[in-house]
Amino acid sequence: MTTVRLTASQALVRFLLAQECAPGVPFIAGVWAIFGHGNVAGLGEALYGVRDDLPTWRGHNEQGMALAAIAYTKASDRKRAMAVTTSIGPGATNMVTAAALAHVNRLPVLLLPGDVFASRAPDPVLQQIEDFGDGTVSANDCFKPVSRYFDRITRPEQLLTALPRAISVLTDPAECGPVTLALCQDVQAEAFDWPETFFAKRLITTRRPRPDSEELLAAETLIRQAEKPLIIAGGGVHYSDAATALRQFVEDHNIPICETQAGKSALAWDHPLNLGAIGVTGSSAANAAAKEADLIIAVGTRLQDFTTGSWSLFGHAERRILQINITNFDSGKHLAQPLVCDAQIGLRELSTKLADWRRADIDPGLKANWIAALDAATAAPRAGDANSLPTDAQVIGAVQRGLDDDGVIVCAAGGLPGELHKLWKAATPNSYHVEYGYSCMGYEIAGGLGVKMALPDREVAVIVGDGSYMMMNSELATSVMLGQKIIVVLLDNRGYACINRLQMATGGANFNNLLDDAQHAIPSHIDFAAHAGALGATSEKVGSVAELEDAMGRASSSTGSYCIVIDTDPLSSTQEGGHWWDVAVPEISQRDQVKIAYEDYIKARRNQRLGD
Repeated sequence: MTTVRLTASQALVRFLLAQECAPGVPFIAGVWAIFGHGNVAGLGEALYGVRDDLPTWRGHNEQGMALAAIAYTKASDRKRAMAVTTSIGPGATNMVTAAALAHVNRLPVLLLPGDVFASRAPDPVLQQIEDFGDGTVSANDCFKPVSRYFDRITRPEQLLTALPRAISVLTDPAECGPVTLALCQDVQAEAFDWPETFFAKRLITTRRPRPDSEELLAAETLIRQAEKPLIIAGGGVHYSDAATALRQFVEDHNIPICETQAGKSALAWDHPLNLGAIGVTGSSAANAAAKEADLIIAVGTRLQDFTTGSWSLFGHAERRILQINITNFDSGKHLAQPLVCDAQIGLRELSTKLADWRRADIDPGLKANWIAALDAATAAPRAGDANSLPTDAQVIGAVQRGLDDDGVIVCAAGGLPGELHKLWKAATPNSYHVEYGYSCMGYEIAGGLGVKMALPDREVAVIVGDGSYMMMNSELATSVMLGQKIIVVLLDNRGYACINRLQMATGGANFNNLLDDAQHAIPSHIDFAAHAGALGATSEKVGSVAELEDAMGRASSSTGSYCIVIDTDPLSSTQEGGHWWDVAVPEISQRDQVKIAYEDYIKARRNQRLGD
């Protein structure tokens, strides 16, 4: 057996380069890195040696780097991924939130935090967590519950088994998620005689499991028995390249669809069978159809509470659920009939079984009435409204008019995802990129950078509130440094307006959400345009929706990252559409508003259907 002597770090990066998603194209597109004493000497030196083949990018925040990597793979439909390395200690734990986000959203990212000395000779080293009762614990144990695969590398040769396992998880359509390899810092620099065959080129192919014949027959039977089936399209439609198969399926069988946050853009917004967003942030058309549906056909979705209206949306007395999902864990939720398979293959084989079966026509007025409400909400303010602060919906309308159909909108948390889910007209696949599985504030700008790296030929617009911007804005500077242009539209509503509205809706007093209602000695006044400009972006503040539309033109013509700031109304949201969401209200309170809210809450809970 021919061997080559390399450090563990050198072997790791050489192995990663050998894993290809297409001939000559590494599955790991590059490595984000902030170096410290736990990774600079070992992995840092190894990355330097392959810098021309495996690029290394420097970020400004470890969580931001990981979020950019996750957004990259989401925008790539999980066909490629990135790695992220940090030092031991706070650099590593800064990534835990990003790992949780990737885990919830079933997205692959390779996390490579430095770890303590395997030899324990210099213990305790700088930034080392010491457990009084367990000598094997380090800060990196925090990654265990939020990683699909976790391993601590205490000997170089452990990579011979750990790395293939890592790639297997990152590329498996069912088990896909974050992988953490905690790299003991002394082991990173240790050498080993590696078999040359370990570094042979390997072409990764997409596994597409076909449905079980009995499950396929059961699915066919359910659909044939249904009078008003409805499809819910989730993120799995994108990841299995099933958008074309889905369109053909709904057209052949006349079954309307609605979309989750992750599934949005699976079918063009103006397709007559696309009823729009579903659930708590859903359209009136989709939610009306969901209430009457006797069969819910869920394709590639985990059916979280925003999708199901906390399981109060599906109102038909005899409704059934058919789950087409590659993951067994998701397929059987709420006693659904499972169809465990690749979404693209499953839809095609199910369509063949159904032959010429078609659902009766759905009322076209549902969609027409919703689009009319949507257009009214997103229209520019009338002349008489010029002095009032614009709503989120009006800003969304202006951004929509400023992007072509191929542009990508990016968002994550607060009230904006709900408005976007309802109101954004997604015309092409992957033109809508909203992280709402973990609803992570701070994802937006880092995510926009990752999307731009994945889709360099498309305009990427990030829409973000002042609260999320303050949580994480540093990767705007990274986008400037890397020449990866993004447009940032920053809505300043002076605080956490979405949660303030929820606080009011549950009977609470305005407290600690908007800046003016938070404890302060000096009122907060932040010049966001100046701040974005200081990070290197071209920036301006506009005073109206009309000015925003003009600024969008300037931003589109710019060759570098561009930030537009606009003040918005913190209290207004689109009233049309939507559905109840289960947020527990205090059973005991001295405040009458809370008592009334609790009575309404108890009434609403009676519509929940649990266990059937």
